[in-house]
Amino acid sequence: EILKIGSAGTMALLDRAHADAARFLMASTSEAYGDPLVHPQPETYWGNVNPIGPRGVYDEAKRYAEALTMAYHNQQGVDTAIVRIFNTYGPRMRPYDGRAIPTFVRQAVANQPLTVFGDGSQTRSFCYVDDLIEGVLRTMATPDDFAGPVNLGNPGEFSMLELAQQVIALTASKSRLRHLPLPQDDPKQRRPDIGLARDVLGGWQPTVPLAEGLSRTIAYFDALLAEGDR
Repeated sequence: EILKIGSAGTMALLDRAHADAARFLMASTSEAYGDPLVHPQPETYWGNVNPIGPRGVYDEAKRYAEALTMAYHNQQGVDTAIVRIFNTYGPRMRPYDGRAIPTFVRQAVANQPLTVFGDGSQTRSFCYVDDLIEGVLRTMATPDDFAGPVNLGNPGEFSMLELAQQVIALTASKSRLRHLPLPQDDPKQRRPDIGLARDVLGGWQPTVPLAEGLSRTIAYFDALLAEGDR
C-alpha cells in the first residue's frame, strides 16, 4: 500500500495538477536521507537508503515520488514544490501511531515504562507542527521557478534518551525506561540543514522550543486520555 501510494497515488495527483494548472506540493520526508553518512543533512545529499530493508518501502516510495514530481515539473511544466519534512509533532497526534513522542507521552501519563530502542543515543530533530505549517505555506508562496526540495525541520538535535527524560519530567511521571532492541536500519542521527529554507522562505526557521511544544502536546494528551480515548 505504501509503495502504491508513493507511485500510483502521486502520479494521479500530478496528472490532476497538470490538468487544472494547479501547484502541486510533494510532502516528502527526511527518510529520503536514510541512515545518513552526512550530518547535518543538506538537500544536496543523496542519502543512504537500504532499498530492500524493512524501512525501504517508505523511504523508496518517497524518493520515487520526488523523482516523479521533478519529472512532471521538468518535462510537463507542472508547477511543483517538494518539502522534506523532519520529525513533526504536536496536538492531535494519534496515541498509538507508533511514533516516539505520542508513545512516550501516552506511556508517561499512564506511569508505564517508556520504551526506548537501543541505548537511546540515536538522535532526531523535532519540529512543532505550527512551525512546519508556516514553512509549508511559505513554500507554496515561492515563485514558480522554485521546485525544491527544501528541508523543513528543527535543527535542534536530541537523543531519544533525552527526549524520554524530558517527557518524564514534564509529565511528573513515575515511569522508568525499558530498552528494546534497535530495529534494523534505524537511522543513528538526523538533523536538517535549513540554510536553504532560510534563504528562500523569507528567513523561516522554527520558533517553538522542544520543551514548550512538548508541554502543549502533553496537555492535549491529558485531555484526550481523561476522556477515555485509549
